[in-house]
Amino acid sequence: MRALRVSLIVAVVLGGLFVGLDRLAVAYAESEAADRVRLGAARTGSTEVDIKGFPFLTQIMDERLDEVDVKLTGVEATAGGRKIRISEMSAAFHDVTLSGDYTSARAGTATGTALVSYADLAAASDRDVTVAYGGDGKVKVTGAVEVLGREVTRSVLSTVTRKDDATVRVRADEVPGEGIPGVERLVRQRTDFDWEIGGLPTGMMLEKVEAREDGVAIGVTGRNVALAG
Repeated sequence: MRALRVSLIVAVVLGGLFVGLDRLAVAYAESEAADRVRLGAARTGSTEVDIKGFPFLTQIMDERLDEVDVKLTGVEATAGGRKIRISEMSAAFHDVTLSGDYTSARAGTATGTALVSYADLAAASDRDVTVAYGGDGKVKVTGAVEVLGREVTRSVLSTVTRKDDATVRVRADEVPGEGIPGVERLVRQRTDFDWEIGGLPTGMMLEKVEAREDGVAIGVTGRNVALAG
């Protein structure tokens, strides 16, 4: 009986040591991964990496991770010759395969959300407009145009949609013209625009777009996504 008790104590102690070692290893790996995660040529303010699954050591020996969650803030990229800023991007990468020397990683599937502030959306439009939340999932775009020698300012409620795999489209639902000939065309030239998203990892694409109070949330998804290397 005493021998059994001693064996149980030893097993508990060894198990605790293994768990502690496993957690130290995953913490080190997360820190190293945060320095290696890349979004193409985009620059990132900060990167947080959370490696899921237990035990980590057996996953790393198999060169395959169940899930890696990544949070990026202050992402700056270039698209269409213009600088693009994404306030925050969070993504979950599943079935991540590591290279033999651990310098590169590729995820079987990935999902995530990128958040763009309204100020950054206005800057990305490359037009002299202000953009704000308009309520009920709409965007409020305000711009000034010259009509018949006088400046006319109009605010319109616009819908944001996914145009294609890498482009967000902003279009006014309607433009109040007040009987002025050509005013709708002029206002739309100012307030309607497409915005190409830059800096997404290779293999990821836009899936949906939603206007929220804190900005425009862009859902992304992908397969065979390059995470590093």
